[in-house]
Amino acid sequence: MNTTALSFVLVAAVVHAAWNLAAKRISSGGTQFVWLYYTVSAVVLLPVTVVLLVVETDRPQWSWLLAAVVTAILHIAYGIVLQHGYRVGDLSVVYPVARGTGPLLSVLAAVLLLGERPGWLGLLGAFLVVAGVLVISTGRQGGDPAKVKAGIGYGLLTGATIAGYTLWDAHSVTGLGVPPLVYFGLGSVLQSVMLGPGALAGRAEVARVWREHRREVLLVAVLSPIAYILVLYALTMAPVSLVAPARELSIVLGGLAAWLVLGESNAMRRLAGSVVVLAGIAAIAAA
Repeated sequence: MNTTALSFVLVAAVVHAAWNLAAKRISSGGTQFVWLYYTVSAVVLLPVTVVLLVVETDRPQWSWLLAAVVTAILHIAYGIVLQHGYRVGDLSVVYPVARGTGPLLSVLAAVLLLGERPGWLGLLGAFLVVAGVLVISTGRQGGDPAKVKAGIGYGLLTGATIAGYTLWDAHSVTGLGVPPLVYFGLGSVLQSVMLGPGALAGRAEVARVWREHRREVLLVAVLSPIAYILVLYALTMAPVSLVAPARELSIVLGGLAAWLVLGESNAMRRLAGSVVVLAGIAAIAAA
């Protein structure tokens, strides 16, 4: 993989794990929390988006707006499902299952539908990443079995949404030529607008989440765009069949954080799976 693209993806993975750790600390207010951090992101990014639209050498196209609408819908689905998963399951179950399912489906679609050919080393790396995720997320988990089952279910559903937006976003920034910063900025504004009516129906809950979890809202609102904008730029330099699995370094970091910070169980399984994930990322780097 292109060295610059890989660097972007690895930095994004670190930032992604950090914002997911912050999001896990929110035990209630799912839709309201998601709307708050989308809205703060939109406020931060809107001036930048407007400036880029003015100075962009390529003339803005209506297809850019359509692409942003689709990605906004997919990311809203992702945010709501993920946050609900965190409410009913452990970070160490929901996060790795979601992050493993997403690249698996993305790689399959990229090879079967988009005609990408990452080579045997790239495919081996993708396989190792998914295998490592399965090691982390399967087997005997501590805690309530119903909670574990719910976490796996929502993790799989989140993974499906990840695959959906990954493939669409790769098409948007490559096939449609939407500049990544403009694309994410437009998407953030649309996400805030689309979620607004539902979130504001519970104004008291919005106020409570902001009052009690302002720091988490601000952290996610800033870190989430940074992580994904880096991924969008990586997608302009490398195929999605390599970028999607390489992002999963965040699983290693998320699993370690769940153990060290949140006190979740099964450290040895998590560490063993992390080694397999890292081997997969090394193979992808060499592809």
